[in-house]
Amino acid sequence: MSSLSLALRDSSTMLRRNLLHARRYPSLTLNLLLTPIMLLLLFVYIFGDVMSAGIGGGDRSAYIAYLVPGLLLMTIGSTTIGTAVSVSNDMTEGIIARFRTMAIHRGSVLIGHVIGSVLQSIASVVLVGAVAVAIGFRSTDATALEWLAAFGLLVLFALALTWIAVGMGLISPNAEAASNNAMPLILLPLLSSAFVPVDGMPGWFQPIAEYQPFTPAIETLRGLLLGTEVGHNGWIAIAWCVGLTVLGYFWSASKFNADPK
Repeated sequence: MSSLSLALRDSSTMLRRNLLHARRYPSLTLNLLLTPIMLLLLFVYIFGDVMSAGIGGGDRSAYIAYLVPGLLLMTIGSTTIGTAVSVSNDMTEGIIARFRTMAIHRGSVLIGHVIGSVLQSIASVVLVGAVAVAIGFRSTDATALEWLAAFGLLVLFALALTWIAVGMGLISPNAEAASNNAMPLILLPLLSSAFVPVDGMPGWFQPIAEYQPFTPAIETLRGLLLGTEVGHNGWIAIAWCVGLTVLGYFWSASKFNADPK
């Protein structure tokens, strides 16, 4: 078999392995998925009217429209924590040492984790989106092209965060450390424009919220789904996604290919 055929075959095998693990042990994914769903329900039904008035809306429906794009991206960050834990488990439980002795494509192990995580992230986004629609979220102003662009952004963002999560899993000595190392993937959305506009934050805090990957991605997704102006946020979001993907890939590859100690 050619090198490409071998890589595709082994990567598909590792993908099936990771999806099978996710199906057999769904508790981790479900626990991480509950965080954005609970935040969605909390901010809509407890703070919705007050927050809607704060952003100039008439009722809580305005805040639902504002809130959902940020929580969709937060869902991706939550899901990829499971990837870091899964990679760490593979590295510490001895299965990787076994794989190293087998005639399989070396990169297929990481590729299987990455593709599996991206698929789980998109499935989680669909579920959270369904909950959002059930409680009143509507995207009537978005065109078919804008929906397609929004889906592409979600996939690209999931790919970027997944590679970073894989690197975090590889450097972690155990699953608990991997979960802690990946915690910024949940915390960063809380420090972005996901819940309130950047302009409404204290002046000293605005640069923290503005110059991080989640804020331009959230503003881009918000513009695409609500049919509003995206502006320069689109290019900044794409640049963040590409940069994090490249960084995560080379970081993960170097750690995975390093000789075990």
